[in-house]
Amino acid sequence: MVQAKTWILTKHFDGFPKDSDFELKVEELPAPKDGEVLLEAVFLSVDPYMRPFSRVHMNEGDVMIGTQVAKVIQSNNPAFPVGSHVVGRCGWRSHTVCDGMDLIPIMPEWPQDVSLSLALGAIGMTGLTALYGIEEILGLQKGETLLVNSAAGAVGSVVGQIAKIKGCKVVGSAGTDAKVAFLKELGFDEAFNYKTVDSMEEALKKASPDGYDCFFENVGGLSSSVALQQMKNFGRIAVCGAISTYNDSTPQTGPFPHLTMIFKQLKMEGFMQSTWEHKNPESLKRLMGWLKEGKLQCREHITKGFEKMPAAFMGILRGENVGKAIVAV
Repeated sequence: MVQAKTWILTKHFDGFPKDSDFELKVEELPAPKDGEVLLEAVFLSVDPYMRPFSRVHMNEGDVMIGTQVAKVIQSNNPAFPVGSHVVGRCGWRSHTVCDGMDLIPIMPEWPQDVSLSLALGAIGMTGLTALYGIEEILGLQKGETLLVNSAAGAVGSVVGQIAKIKGCKVVGSAGTDAKVAFLKELGFDEAFNYKTVDSMEEALKKASPDGYDCFFENVGGLSSSVALQQMKNFGRIAVCGAISTYNDSTPQTGPFPHLTMIFKQLKMEGFMQSTWEHKNPESLKRLMGWLKEGKLQCREHITKGFEKMPAAFMGILRGENVGKAIVAV
């Protein structure tokens, strides 16, 4: 018998999450049956999507949703030998018994000198989100100008780098001077701190006087309404997130973008990377190839200790992370 630690959502979030919304529990797991495996978490992902998804996809008392890299420590399933590593949607659990149906083996050609934590980030869900947003939604072309907000985060930092690989001009906004410096290190053409500029509108105009062909949207709210005004005619917007609204107790109101979208003939589309999961094996190889070639840098914000899952989660909602937020067990 193995003891598993789990983080439970005790109460749906009302405004910004609180420590009292979570409870750490311990449960005894049965031995794996035929076809089952016992997993031990190595790295766990904390992501902004967990905030709105928890309201829709969870009940109070459920284990918090999420993805992890786990090691197979017992196996009655030949597809997952002991000692192998997998990516699984196991939630905030230290150990899991499962039948392997939803497990994704780490790619066999994973380099020895690359941390498996990247399978939760740039060589995983966040990298795929960036890639599919750029290619499937925006159709970004060489020579175009891309704006990305929350640009120093897990997705935004990869978005900017892929756009540079494709030969585009990239402008990023972030919330601290340190994050702006990070964007410059990544090769962004222009970057600014949206919290300290005198005018968001003027900052966008200065960064790209001719406007923007594409906008990779991670933030939502008022700043995005300002950004839409700077789009070129027939501009395209990929809506990946709206983190500025996730903790609102009362929904934000206006200004509304409809007239801008009509006059500029803009195309705005929301998306989730799971739509193209049939492409994932080849897409992950492409991302790993860029990493090996030195074209893709992967900054991680690592918190050590399973007991710190709630703190790490609340930290990303405050914007404390640069790059992908990971909890190392």
